[in-house]
Amino acid sequence: MAVLVDTDLLIDLERGNDTARIEEQLGDQDRAISVITVSELLQGVLRATGGTRTKRRAFVEHLLGELEALAITDPVARVHAEIWADLGARGEPVGSHDLWIAATAIAHGLQLATRNTKHFARIPGLQLLPTAH
Repeated sequence: MAVLVDTDLLIDLERGNDTARIEEQLGDQDRAISVITVSELLQGVLRATGGTRTKRRAFVEHLLGELEALAITDPVARVHAEIWADLGARGEPVGSHDLWIAATAIAHGLQLATRNTKHFARIPGLQLLPTAH
């Protein structure tokens, strides 16, 4: 099964945190990211200054060249609406960016590789590939 990689793991890779462990946990699976992750990464570039911005931009642009960014399509939006309504009815809201990332994974039949299992574990139908710190 292919895997959708969450932003938190990519930030850890940029920082050099647990790179070998993350790569081992992801294995040889095909990898993709959500367009939401693209936005989050680029926002991180724009918030950085000086040499940090230059390094971060190079890292992010390399990632964007290597990973397929999955768009928000009608099927993704439909899954998003279902998750949003379900969690709202249960009084268990999840951040809007995380909802879009989860909906993308579910709509495409992908596991989600993340360290943020606290939020994502509450989403029905989402298959997690948790990654340890």
